[in-house]
Amino acid sequence: MPTPTWTRLSPARRERILVAAMDEFGTHGYSTGSLNVIAREAGVAKGSLFQYFSGKLDLFTYVAEQTSLRIYAHMQPWLDGYDGTIDFTTHLVNSLEAWLDYFAGQPLERGVTAATNMEMDPAVRNAIRVPVNAIYLSGLRPLLEQAVATGDLRKDADLDALLALLLVLLPHLALVPHVPGLDDPLPLTGIHAEVRRENLGRLVAPLLADYSARDRDRPTPSP
Repeated sequence: MPTPTWTRLSPARRERILVAAMDEFGTHGYSTGSLNVIAREAGVAKGSLFQYFSGKLDLFTYVAEQTSLRIYAHMQPWLDGYDGTIDFTTHLVNSLEAWLDYFAGQPLERGVTAATNMEMDPAVRNAIRVPVNAIYLSGLRPLLEQAVATGDLRKDADLDALLALLLVLLPHLALVPHVPGLDDPLPLTGIHAEVRRENLGRLVAPLLADYSARDRDRPTPSP
């Protein structure tokens, strides 16, 4: 975690360091990400970084957490906006469209998402994935519980299993439009918006097949 010295910095200086670290780790990952580059781009001495964080991993973990919080803040209207007035399948497709659109315009967040999910060192990966997953679960679990409460998901639905699947799917979708071939055989890039939405619906259908309540009619997802 950041030291008290970090919290005493001005917001503008903290933002410069955070953005520089997001760019470096998002481009090169943890192992080859350079503290020298981060310090240079942020306009601080490398030694200053060790006054703010206990080490490289501590900085990387902080970057991953802060990035996840930024993503969470953007997606909060979709996490909090489900009230059962539209079926949950449609709401989830709407949310995934917003997710894809967000990452299309946020290269820093996209890069850090790639770095946190593709880190090869298991110790590093565990250190960053635990707090990141906790942030995502804090929004996703209440969403699924609300879907149970409204009757869109079965009362006996295995929410832990569904959450685990979503934690795999969401990082994948964040990277799909920017990694050629990652979306085979169900394309989500280079296609008309209506086709993309249809394909997202096809992706969601088997995901929810074992969880949807069977006593409600669900129309084909539409805007």
